[in-house]
Amino acid sequence: MASSKKIPENITVLGAGVVGLSSALVLAHTYPSAKITVVAKHFPGDRSIEYASPWAGANWSSMAHDNGPLEKYDEVTFKRFGQLIDGENVWGCKAVNKGEGNEIGLSRFGMLAAFDTPIEETGILSADTNKVWYDQLVGGLRYLRKEELPTDAVFGFDVPSTFRINTAVYLYWLQAQALSKGINLVRRHYPSITSLLADIPSSLLINATGLGSLNLSDVKDVDLYPTRGQTLLVAEPKTPIPRMYEYGRLNKYLRSPKRIDPTTAYVFPRPLGGGVILGGSRDDNNWSDEWDEELGKDIMQRCCELCPELGRPEDLQVISRNIGLRPSRKGGVRIETETGKWNVPIVHCYGHSGAGYQSSWGTAERVLELVLKAFDSGSSKL
Repeated sequence: MASSKKIPENITVLGAGVVGLSSALVLAHTYPSAKITVVAKHFPGDRSIEYASPWAGANWSSMAHDNGPLEKYDEVTFKRFGQLIDGENVWGCKAVNKGEGNEIGLSRFGMLAAFDTPIEETGILSADTNKVWYDQLVGGLRYLRKEELPTDAVFGFDVPSTFRINTAVYLYWLQAQALSKGINLVRRHYPSITSLLADIPSSLLINATGLGSLNLSDVKDVDLYPTRGQTLLVAEPKTPIPRMYEYGRLNKYLRSPKRIDPTTAYVFPRPLGGGVILGGSRDDNNWSDEWDEELGKDIMQRCCELCPELGRPEDLQVISRNIGLRPSRKGGVRIETETGKWNVPIVHCYGHSGAGYQSSWGTAERVLELVLKAFDSGSSKL
């Protein structure tokens, strides 16, 4: 628990994506008497290319292989997702319908992953251990036999149980949880942290602005860059995508020479009538919001080859064409406290790239650790 000697009275969270809202909820549970305000240009329901969270796939499929904090963030989040679905209390939040997670937008499902290279070249083995770190976490990976692999694939495995996310439902749920806890929401754009602090009295600020930290005049993190992604949302096919949904298992096919290769193809059937997300692409340093029609056709072709239940590309019912900018960062996610420029602690938490959802609770808890350290020490310096 927080130190009784010093407690932040006014907490401001800058940014209302999955990372900002999750951090606000963790802090609200820890400091119930604090006045917490989430300030953002965009909130759940907005459809701006500046707002990354709505455009995610999204699922839990860890890309971490550092044998360190990144894996820990994903592990914490995996466990929290399961607790939420099972109706357990997670930082003061829980599902009403135990075992379903419907109002949250989460569900358990299985995953098949295939690669065009041997396992040693896939980028999924952890440093030092040379193992897939989440093997036991997901129930034990089953490596695919040659006859089970897609054409030209060299390696693959079956993940017994992970999570898929209907991002629209989940973001609204996070926002609803924030409102139920008395967190204030302010829709406003600030060019700097300094200008925000001049308007909104704060004893602590969490900077969860993603790519926005490149443009904040007193942050200007030049290590940030966009990784453009293009996806399609299509209607659910008449033929169900394999694996028994009622048993908490549903197939997702993921095929790539490497886990995060620019030409990765994926099919994410979303729960709760969320349709099916087809992807994808990874284009670094591309800020364009213009739809690439050729890339779109290629995505549909690749996904239909991977998932026959979708049918032919020309038969797909396209609901929306989506473009999002992942907040990537040289050196990886930044989670640290900065002092000196301001008279209050600033905890930065941004640069998650494509791992925002699957690391969200873990990074939020790391934010809390830094806040506890700052205020328990009785000093603004760490």
